[in-house]
Amino acid sequence: MERPRYLEGQVAADLDEKMVFLGGPRQVGKTTLARRLLGKDGGYLNWDVAGDRARILARELPSSQLWVFDELHKFRDWRRYLKGLFDQSGPRQRILVTGSARLDWYRFGGDSLQGRYHYLRLHPFSYKELNEEREGLVELFERGGFPEPLLRTTRVGARRWSLAYRERLLRDDIAALENLTDLGRMEMLMMVLPDRVGSPLSINALREDLGVAHTTVARWLDVFERVYAIFRLAPFGAPKLRAVKKEQKHYQFDWSLVPERGPRFENLVASHLLKWVHYERDHAGRDLELRYFRDVDGREVDFVVTESRRPIMAVESKLSAGPIDRGIGYFVAKFPKVEAWQVYLDAAVEKRYRNPAGIEHAPVERLLERLV
Repeated sequence: MERPRYLEGQVAADLDEKMVFLGGPRQVGKTTLARRLLGKDGGYLNWDVAGDRARILARELPSSQLWVFDELHKFRDWRRYLKGLFDQSGPRQRILVTGSARLDWYRFGGDSLQGRYHYLRLHPFSYKELNEEREGLVELFERGGFPEPLLRTTRVGARRWSLAYRERLLRDDIAALENLTDLGRMEMLMMVLPDRVGSPLSINALREDLGVAHTTVARWLDVFERVYAIFRLAPFGAPKLRAVKKEQKHYQFDWSLVPERGPRFENLVASHLLKWVHYERDHAGRDLELRYFRDVDGREVDFVVTESRRPIMAVESKLSAGPIDRGIGYFVAKFPKVEAWQVYLDAAVEKRYRNPAGIEHAPVERLLERLV
């Protein structure tokens, strides 16, 4: 039996007002969510299916209260097409558009759909959504949060799924967005990125390793972000801090690809925080961003959440319980009103306390259960 997803209620409510664009990684559960909303109603059309594509182009659409268009962004004139449907049908016809590329990247081109849709992002499963205990966190850490490897297969099957998933991204989703002339080196870039999770991402170093131009690597990273293979965090800077200003860090949506435990745990925390940030932005309109902090003296904090460019949360991730890190201590001294956490993974014995500066030291579950 399929698990209901955290966005189902929000999607259903938003469909009563406007079109809904539902983005998210390939195989994260968008189609399953859409089919749950459809029930027995046959309103699902997939641009990748020849018969469905013919019906879309001929405007021979199902007689259902909800139309679901999957991967419609691959149709060059999709914005104009949807604008016409929405303007003609009005609120009596509910329209859900799903895609494994970032649909918001297209909002500035062609005919504007401004004011006609709500945009929501579906993320992989998280600790709170699974409603699990410690054993669930272990499985989440090992397998990642995508439904198939997490819920429907063995750990060996999960590793095989991750390798096949990367190939499908390259051959299907990326090929639909880019004229690929060097698929081999693009695949090499995708393979080396998990080894660099959590560290500043140097495009120059990647350029030298791959033997391609700086602009090429930058464009490929943009494409990986568009298809939800990776996400990048910019540094947080403020006048009172001597912060680095340009270096970005990157993380994988499928954190099971990250080989080392420390960076993988950091990636898991990053993904949970991003899911919460996106949820709060998309459903509540909060101006949240996920960033990190590093200054020229080497002090750093893994994650900083800002609201309207002001820090409201700081999170440092560690594999084991230990002393409060000097980086988050320094950051809290500069911004004493932030909610501050130092979380750890290996919790044979729970060691939770709050230091005099207000930094919460706790097993990671205590933070994750407060998110989404």
